[in-house]
Amino acid sequence: PQEEELSVNGTDHVNETNGHHVKSVNVEHIENGSEGSMERKWIRPDLPSRCTWKLGDPNTESPHKHFQRTKTPSIIPNILSRIGETPLVRMNKIPKAFGLKCELLAKCEFFNAGGSVKDRISLRMVEDAERDGILKPGDTIIEPTSGNTGIGLALAAAVKGYRCIIVMPEKMSMEKVDVLRALGAEIVRTPTSARFDSPESHVGVAWRLKNEIPNAHILDQYRNPSNPLAHYDTTAEEILEQCDGKIDMLVAGAGTGGTITGIARKLKEKCPNIKIVGVDPEGSILAEPEELNKTDKTQYEVEGIGYDFIPTVLDRSVVDSWYKSNDEESFAMSRMLIREEGLLCGGSSGTAMAAALHVAKELKEGQRCVVILPDSIRNYMSKFLSDKWMCEKGFLNEEDLVVNKPWWWNLTLQELRLSAPLTVLPLVSIKKTIQILKEKAFDQAPVVDEAGQILGMVTLGNMLSSVLAGKVRPSDPINKVLYKQFKQVRLTDNLGKLSRILETDHFALVVHEQIQCKSFVPPLHLFLINQLFSIFLFLVLYTIYINDSEVWG
Repeated sequence: PQEEELSVNGTDHVNETNGHHVKSVNVEHIENGSEGSMERKWIRPDLPSRCTWKLGDPNTESPHKHFQRTKTPSIIPNILSRIGETPLVRMNKIPKAFGLKCELLAKCEFFNAGGSVKDRISLRMVEDAERDGILKPGDTIIEPTSGNTGIGLALAAAVKGYRCIIVMPEKMSMEKVDVLRALGAEIVRTPTSARFDSPESHVGVAWRLKNEIPNAHILDQYRNPSNPLAHYDTTAEEILEQCDGKIDMLVAGAGTGGTITGIARKLKEKCPNIKIVGVDPEGSILAEPEELNKTDKTQYEVEGIGYDFIPTVLDRSVVDSWYKSNDEESFAMSRMLIREEGLLCGGSSGTAMAAALHVAKELKEGQRCVVILPDSIRNYMSKFLSDKWMCEKGFLNEEDLVVNKPWWWNLTLQELRLSAPLTVLPLVSIKKTIQILKEKAFDQAPVVDEAGQILGMVTLGNMLSSVLAGKVRPSDPINKVLYKQFKQVRLTDNLGKLSRILETDHFALVVHEQIQCKSFVPPLHLFLINQLFSIFLFLVLYTIYINDSEVWG
């Protein structure tokens, strides 16, 4: 079986299942947690693969079940039948603009029911677990994910009637969160900066929940062979059929690695001379050789690809070469795909296409390159589709976008003469912080550590609602209710930049100087601008503008 749960010392453990064809091995990985003697029970997502797949071995020797594709009926029983059979679309304007001689085709995975390539593995993992007797009616599905696998699992859970809990990093877009909630999933957010093996990471938190909730299962896309099998049995077969068996190059991004592993294995069996190119963002460590991964960058904005560990299901031996991508070219290409080819795709689609335009230059006329476009624009309306967001991240020049700027646009924040706010330390209790904010007539405050490093923001409303909802206790430290994502500007920045930020964010931190209730910290300086102040500021500026207009008139 691809996953079997056993009771060991009263605790559920999962058999190690790695890659495409596996040998079943019991695994128990227990580490001491950060709270003294508390044991941490989990299975690492980067265990060495025990997969027995070899190029040239017949499928009859596989321990897995392989399923033949079937023709879709005119009326389908439910939306899960609309997963797979995605179109292969010829690119026209873009390859011509970049001087490519080969034929460039895009496999548009955003035509799946849930909007991404991850719908395939989600359905396969659920149905394989059902067939093996692991997943039963009334059980709970838990999954650590960057979002798309979560949406696929939530979709399957909604149709089949399972409870679904998705654990995802804070970096992932609110659009993904909203879709998951609409599908009935419960969502837990974790710090983006947490390493994968940290108890606070999305992987660590998912395993903690699994150990606490009865009849809960982590289908584990990082280790589950159903992940690459879904692509070996369906995605690759579709590509071969659509290309009449003629394909010279495949370009695909790598996250868990299931997509590129499953497709590449099948294509190499059928097209021995094909070249497989993996795409990995700068800041990730999936590429080979290791020298490619050397960079000072540790984070990137593109979602769904790249990791700080090597997932078990990723078979790098079937990847012939790697391309390291960056955010700027990825988002620029995503926008170009939308504008020039009419493909409403996501950021990682731009990553794969940008890589293809580089590596496919070696192909000649008459040859064919297929690019996997993983997901749609739906998840990124507030991100790379937004000029404002692109400017804030430095991917677009704001001066080229704003026409007819207001007269105050280029005034610096220094001219506002702001007063410094109170800051609090992370271990101050929620009760004490609420008391301080009420006394000082503040409704929010920055939280900094002893060294003056900004950790996040706390708001009066969030603290009160969290206490009333029973999520935290008044005696808990405020680091349990932090907003860890916030915008920063400097006194030398202009009001135009601040205006852009406050269109969507409730506050911004202006770095300059600070007063701290416990001690003075000279290295860090900051001011707080909240939404109320922004409204007041722009009302004042608008009044001045009207009065000046009357005088000038």
